[in-house]
Amino acid sequence: MTSLPLDYENLNENVKKCQYAVRGELYLRASELQKEGMKIIFTNVGNPHALGQKPLTFPRQVIALCQAPFLLDDPNVGLLFPADAIARAKHYLALTSGGLGAYSDSRGIPGVRKEVAEFIERRDGYPSDPEHIFLTGGASIGVMQILNTIIRGEGDGILVPVPQYPLYSATITLFGGSLVPYFLEETANWGLDIVNLRQSVAQARSQGITVRAMVIINPGNPTGQCLSEANLREILHFCHQNSLALLGDEVYQQNIYQDERPFISSRKVLMDMGLPISKELQLVSFHTVSKGYWGECGQRGGYFEMTNIPPKTVEEIYKVASISLSPNVPAQIFMGLMVNPPKPGDISYERYVRESKGILESLRRRAQIMTDGFNSCRNVVCNFTEGAMYSFPQIRLPPNAIEAAEQAGKVPDVFYCLKLLEATGISTVPGSGFGQKEGVFHLRTTILPAEEDMPAIMASFKKFNDEFMEQYEDHRGHSRM
Repeated sequence: MTSLPLDYENLNENVKKCQYAVRGELYLRASELQKEGMKIIFTNVGNPHALGQKPLTFPRQVIALCQAPFLLDDPNVGLLFPADAIARAKHYLALTSGGLGAYSDSRGIPGVRKEVAEFIERRDGYPSDPEHIFLTGGASIGVMQILNTIIRGEGDGILVPVPQYPLYSATITLFGGSLVPYFLEETANWGLDIVNLRQSVAQARSQGITVRAMVIINPGNPTGQCLSEANLREILHFCHQNSLALLGDEVYQQNIYQDERPFISSRKVLMDMGLPISKELQLVSFHTVSKGYWGECGQRGGYFEMTNIPPKTVEEIYKVASISLSPNVPAQIFMGLMVNPPKPGDISYERYVRESKGILESLRRRAQIMTDGFNSCRNVVCNFTEGAMYSFPQIRLPPNAIEAAEQAGKVPDVFYCLKLLEATGISTVPGSGFGQKEGVFHLRTTILPAEEDMPAIMASFKKFNDEFMEQYEDHRGHSRM
């Protein structure tokens, strides 16, 4: 039979080469086991509502009214919805060009972009221009748009932290660029070392790669660390000295579980540094409704803000965004509500604060329960989750386990995670899916299971792990950093 264009062997090689471990082999196996009747705890992806987190009431009320505007004409609407939700629904409907079923501007609804700009100004203390803000279908789409704009071919490199969220490695591969890794230091609580950064750039350049941008994920995914202001200054100086654009993935900025290093945006630090860097360094920052105490992953709402990007470049990004016509309009309204929530004195304010504070306080407790649980296990060490939604423990695998994995044709941490899944139903992501140092093994799990379920989950993990270690350890040693 004639070979056809969509036969596997004829596909775009970049499509075949890109990998996304969060929905990879472990997830597929977990889905199979679930179909067979096994109870699966999907901790492989930061998907809060799927693990029982309740949606915030106020934004859902507003969206319900926007989706069904005929309710606003019902004389009893005030019995079901608070007056501030009714007012906000009317406000957002007035910003659209025909309700939620109509396309918006390809950059997003101007009035919502203005609300985002006002949020950024309140957060950072510096004005933000709505014309430099694009609303997107989740932060991931924004990241892909910007990487597509930067990457011209395989000679272009993007500095990415390792361990990294595989969106970056997959997208860079898909667009034909080169990933330039810089390793975070686990023994320094996943800190960033500028000396290591310089070495990564020098090595890439020696291979003929033009390093064009640097990615930071703050708070970190999968590593959970929060960058200090001093760290951010170092990074900004480094990018300025090396003529790199900085891509600031700041989607977990609400998810902070310690008081020593509160979230501070790259943009604020850049502006604080003053001239000339504040007017010269090119920065793109990303945010989303999927994380924080909102957790509205399925809504697919996000934005990116561009700082010091030339007008002609903004026009080109707008042109590419226009190909998709419009971001998801309900998601844009979710974004407006996230950046402009109920204020003191509003009818819904106290409930909104109670719900959001309750979620964050529970996440902080869960982060501690999970860290302590991992550190109680044999041959497992785990840094505290300072922010984001994940724990990333190191699993010190015995040589016999590594040998058994090789015999099974598996990467050692994949082997471990598959055994964990089949024994306990806990679906995680092996550290190899995020990148890690040679001979060191990890797994990533979310801290999102319900707080009341967490002790039982960690007890189940500990029982499996300690039995696994007993089975494979010959008491002569194991993999160490």
